[in-house]
Amino acid sequence: MNNLLRIENLNAFVEKKQILKDFNLIINENEIHIIMGPNGSGKSTLSKILAGHPLYEIKQGNIIFNEKNLLEMSPEMRSHEGIFLAFQYPIEISGVTNYDFLRIAYNEKQKYLKQKELDPLEFMQLTQEALIKLKMKTEFLNRSLNEGFSGGKKKRNEILQMLLLDPKLIILDEIDSGLDIDAIKIIWEAIAKNKSSNSSLIIITHYPRIIDYLKPTHIHILNEGKIIKTGDLDLIEKLEKEGYEGLLKNKPS
Repeated sequence: MNNLLRIENLNAFVEKKQILKDFNLIINENEIHIIMGPNGSGKSTLSKILAGHPLYEIKQGNIIFNEKNLLEMSPEMRSHEGIFLAFQYPIEISGVTNYDFLRIAYNEKQKYLKQKELDPLEFMQLTQEALIKLKMKTEFLNRSLNEGFSGGKKKRNEILQMLLLDPKLIILDEIDSGLDIDAIKIIWEAIAKNKSSNSSLIIITHYPRIIDYLKPTHIHILNEGKIIKTGDLDLIEKLEKEGYEGLLKNKPS
């Protein structure tokens, strides 16, 4: 099985404070990795580093994505190469419609990959198919990007982008926060049914019952910048019984 992402001995800082400490993680194609942990453990830092946020300084370590050095890529190149980050708090852009934003993003990736760009009618047909999967209305495309949207609509808009861009590595940073049960079900089922077979997921969440909708291959507990436990569904059950406090008491020295 091919490595999609390989993180080796990563040490990351923000404003001179170390967040990730000798962090290691390997993700192969078609895997689902759930990352959980107490607040401040480094979960969101990991997602932002992978996306190329300029605030974070890497002082040691490597990140290899699809056999390329990720740390040498700009955020735009990372996106075009197949990394997608769905934000916990998606930004609003007044005056830019969802349709225009999505079509530009899609065609920029097509241009980077030297593939056919879609004209407005072709792209509308592609987008309509994705809207149906997410149970979203067409008029949603004519509104300014995320402006005046509820939390649930903003999250669905992130997943709409994901479906259209067809990334290799999908990073979901607490995308289930603030959503009701019905919205969570729609989003997770859309992801599970429509992600490419060779793509992989990193899901950062505080919601253990995500396993009701997805079948994770790996579950990691992150604390103080390191993965302290990795397991399967049994680890979720143990977490629900003992909480992070119980798991941390038994962490390896």
